[in-house]
Amino acid sequence: MKICNISELNEIDKNVIEYMQRKTHEKVVFCSDNESQLKAIIAIHNTNLGPALGGTRMWNYESISEATMDVLRLSRGMTYKASITGLNLGGGKAVIIGNSKNKTPEMMKSFGKFVESLNGKYITAEDVGMTTDDMEMIHKETNHVVGKPIKLGGSGDPSPFTALGVLMGMKASAFYKWGSESLVGKKVLVQGVGNVGRNLIELLSKEKAIILVKDINKDKLIDISKKFNVKVIEDEFYKCDMDIYAPCALGGTLNDNSIPKLKCEIVAGGANNQLAKEYVHDNLLIKHNILYAPDFLINAGGLINVYSELKGYSKEKVIKKTETIFDTTLEIFKKADNEKISTQKAALKIAKNKIHKSYS
Repeated sequence: MKICNISELNEIDKNVIEYMQRKTHEKVVFCSDNESQLKAIIAIHNTNLGPALGGTRMWNYESISEATMDVLRLSRGMTYKASITGLNLGGGKAVIIGNSKNKTPEMMKSFGKFVESLNGKYITAEDVGMTTDDMEMIHKETNHVVGKPIKLGGSGDPSPFTALGVLMGMKASAFYKWGSESLVGKKVLVQGVGNVGRNLIELLSKEKAIILVKDINKDKLIDISKKFNVKVIEDEFYKCDMDIYAPCALGGTLNDNSIPKLKCEIVAGGANNQLAKEYVHDNLLIKHNILYAPDFLINAGGLINVYSELKGYSKEKVIKKTETIFDTTLEIFKKADNEKISTQKAALKIAKNKIHKSYS
C-alpha cells in the first residue's frame, strides 16, 4: 500500500497541476496497492465548512491525467453543492481507476485503509460504478464512510433522493419559464438511465410527463422500456424535439457542439459538471434562451441523504430538506436576472459567499 506524491507521476501533465492550484484544492492523494490492484485518487477541495464528503467513482479512465482532472472538478463541485444546500461539509471526491466489473472486496478494503489514513478529513460514499455493498467493504477499514447498507444503520442507496432533488429543480425551472410547475405533457429527455436516471423516470411518470430516454447501454434501455412508458432515442440527444433536457450520465454534454443544436427551453439534470467549460457554456445557454438549473444545486439530494446519516438518519427530514431545492432554485434564477449574470454564476456567488463567511 503506497501513497504517491504528485511529483512521482510523470503522466500528470502541467495543465492538471495548474488547474489544482488555480481552483485552490487543499490536498490530492494518489493511492496504489499492487496486491489488490487498487489505483485511486482522493481529492479534497475545501474544508472551511466541515470535513470533505463526496462519493467514490470507479471508471475505466484512459489515463491518470484524465482521472485526476475528473476528481479535481468533481471535488470542487462538492464544495459548492454542500455550501449552497446549507450543509456543514466541505468538498471532496475519489476515483478508482478501472472497470467496475473487476473490483474485489480486497480492493475496496484497501481503499478503505487510504480513506482511514486521512483521519476524517475525507468521508466517502457511493458514486458511479459503486454500490452500498462496496461501502460495506470500505467500512470494514474505516468509519469515515456513509451510504452504507440499511442493515448496518446506513441510509442505503442515495439515488432516489438525488432524483427527487432534480425533480424539484425541474419543477422550479418550469414555474420560472412557463408560469406553472406542472410537467404534464412536457417532453423530458433523460440522458442516462443509471440509478439516478431510472429514479427520475419513475418520478416523471407520476408527473405525467412525456419521457424520452437515451443511453449507450441497450440492456438498460430494454429494461426501462418494460417498466415505464418511454420513447427510446436512437439519434444524438440534441436533435430531439423536447421541452426539458435532463443529463443524468457523465458530464460535459453542454458544449460548443451541443448547445446551439439543443431543441429545449430548460436544462435540469442529475449529472455533475454538465458544462464542458463553466464560464463559457453558461453564457452560450443564455444566448440560445435556454434556462439552466445549476447541477451542483439540484443534484444535491443524495448528499443531503448521506449527510443525514452523520446526524442521525431521518428519511422524513431528508425528503423535507431535499424539497427546499425548489425554492433555492427560484432564488438563484431571480438573482441571475437581477444581476444580469448566468444562473451558474449566481449559484456560485451564493455558495462562495457562505464559504468565505465561515473562513472569516
